[in-house]
Amino acid sequence: MIGKQDRDQRTLFIAGDLADFIPEDHILKQVHKVLDLSWLRQAVAGSYCLDNGRPGIDPEAAVRMMLAGFFSGIKEDRKLMREAQVNLAMRWFAGYRLDESLPNHSSLTRIRQRWGEDLFQQIFTRTVGACLKAGLVNGETVHIDATLIRADVSWESLTKKHAEYVWEANTPQEQQVDAEGPPPTGGAANQKKGEAKKYSPTDPDATLTTSRHNYPMEPAYKQHTVSDDRMGVIVDVAVTTGEASEGQRLLETVERVESATGVAVRTVTADAAYAHPTNYEALEQRGIRAVIPPQTSRTRGTCIPSQRFKYDARRDVVRCPQGKILKRSSRQDNGWLYRACTQECRACPLRTRCFSAKASARTILIVDGYEALLRARRRKQQGWTPEWETLYQRHRWRVEGAHGEAKTQHALRRAARRGLWKVAIQVYLIAAVMNLKRLAMYMKQPSQPLPEPWRLVLGAMSALQRGFQSLRAKLMQWKAIPSWLIGNGSFA
Repeated sequence: MIGKQDRDQRTLFIAGDLADFIPEDHILKQVHKVLDLSWLRQAVAGSYCLDNGRPGIDPEAAVRMMLAGFFSGIKEDRKLMREAQVNLAMRWFAGYRLDESLPNHSSLTRIRQRWGEDLFQQIFTRTVGACLKAGLVNGETVHIDATLIRADVSWESLTKKHAEYVWEANTPQEQQVDAEGPPPTGGAANQKKGEAKKYSPTDPDATLTTSRHNYPMEPAYKQHTVSDDRMGVIVDVAVTTGEASEGQRLLETVERVESATGVAVRTVTADAAYAHPTNYEALEQRGIRAVIPPQTSRTRGTCIPSQRFKYDARRDVVRCPQGKILKRSSRQDNGWLYRACTQECRACPLRTRCFSAKASARTILIVDGYEALLRARRRKQQGWTPEWETLYQRHRWRVEGAHGEAKTQHALRRAARRGLWKVAIQVYLIAAVMNLKRLAMYMKQPSQPLPEPWRLVLGAMSALQRGFQSLRAKLMQWKAIPSWLIGNGSFA
């Protein structure tokens, strides 16, 4: 029999709680069980007047509404409020009844401005602490990576800013008056007159950068993320301008992770962007394994590459392919410059292949941490162990996969607002959402004891394997028995 639904009827009363109409496996209902914002009201009390003014939005309700938006991949406040009007789960999660009016979308903007960046960073830090308490974080093995976030500016807003104008604006007046003194060295003063740099006046904090050499540059921010190896929990996150170097922030990031988890980091995985010699050296000094592939060496055309020159750390000299000595010459920003003797270079048969005709002698830069870099290159050339290969494979789907998840599911691909601190708030909330999602899924399926029959079977198999390995060790002492006949002592 074909049924018929009366769509014109009006319901005056709803029997039951609003939570009864939300499925038990809904993500917001699962997160509600693990989310604790009881501390929030006291934390933001200093931003409100206690005895004057109209009542504001409940702080917990505002944060829950923002989190619900990022759970659904909604980053715009206006779109979030329109969705919450018809979404029962969002209303229930934020604590609003069906007959209760939702706040205006501009109220969320004023709340972010009033609370500031630090409060939202604390929200993220609390989720890390909850994951630590639940046992989702190990802290000894972490995966570090960075990703670009497209700034919320248009291509038409890009303009040029001359470096000389920047130098004049940042030079003290006493240096500008003294025209007879020597010109300043370094920085923008050495740039050629007329050399320009593009930026967007709409969002000056965003800088032009790219993730690959074959990709066009675009205004962006850069998110630096650290994921734990055990369950992929994000234990640290930071935001900088797009042109900031992630490799220079590695040690600072490791220190923040150890401070947040209270556990000493033992293994760090990262891509080649972090393969700085100083990073290898600092990690070795801290006793941390650096599973970081070294960058490929660069050669200048037909010149003899610098790898042909051998550095002698004990004598503090560099030897060229002809056996001549290059001595320490001058200090550079990232190392020492070693220079060969001019007379020896003039008589060298490899002179035309070694350096240009305008130069008088060959120079080699030995960067800080060069010996640690050589050890890293040697390990990679000889082949990483299976453990290291597995760790680097986990890096690709632990932290790089987390970036993909944040961009495709939680609206991280493009910044919702303009300004570094506003983008940082978006990053903190998205990282908190991802941690809460992992915590909720973990708490949803509590660990159950293994049934007695299965425990007996696994115990018997373990005892049998130990006996087989002991027998194999004794048989290996008989050299007449080939090793392929004995096997490797495992059931695999």
